[in-house]
Amino acid sequence: MEQNTPKGNFPIVGLAAGQHITMSSREIAELCEKRHDHVLRDIEKMLQDIGDPKFGVSSFEAEYTTPQNKRAKEYRLPKDLTVTLITGYRADLRYKVVKRLEELEGVRGARPMLDFSDPAVMLGVFQHLQGQVAEKEAIIEEQGGRLKKLDRLEGAKGSMCISDAAKTLGVGRDYLFKFMSARRWIFKRSGGKTWLAYDDKRKSGYLEHDDFMKINDVGEERVYTRVLVTAKGLVKLAELLEQPIN
Repeated sequence: MEQNTPKGNFPIVGLAAGQHITMSSREIAELCEKRHDHVLRDIEKMLQDIGDPKFGVSSFEAEYTTPQNKRAKEYRLPKDLTVTLITGYRADLRYKVVKRLEELEGVRGARPMLDFSDPAVMLGVFQHLQGQVAEKEAIIEEQGGRLKKLDRLEGAKGSMCISDAAKTLGVGRDYLFKFMSARRWIFKRSGGKTWLAYDDKRKSGYLEHDDFMKINDVGEERVYTRVLVTAKGLVKLAELLEQPIN
């Protein structure tokens, strides 16, 4: 099959005006092992050759979303035009399309029609819609809480050590150290015991180095360096911690 055929989930059944079965040009291209742009061209030529005013190109034009999240054109043809289109194609490919049309007709025939005069049906529809509204409200509430949390973190004053950052973010101290190390925020030099910040995280304003004096194990006063997380770094870490682990 040629590579330019758009991939994706085709609609199982399309219902045009009058409850007619339709088939998308993408599915025709898939079944007939043709490039989608070639099928689009064939459809446009067929409609032009038919010359019927009611069969204008715009009557069957639709859009779909590509895997790259872009809008693209397709056609959705009723059964008669689908069969007309494939007349010039190979017999085995025509057979695939005809069998698919039969499947779609079977699906449509099996679809139960809702009786909206039935109070039980109306109650079921109402409960379904109510559930959808509740789900959307829960999502909005969750996102609102997340934004408030990020605003609070961004408004934090000064910088803090990683242990305090872990408390602020609501995660374990050891977990945050491992997380920041895995994400290349902090590292230890070979043989060293002190965590240091990667230069790019310091330049981005996420981390800082704090030099301080401390008495070592042999009683000598030495200068040590520790990593501090800025308010900007807290916000970024909060965002990263919410991302799923690949």
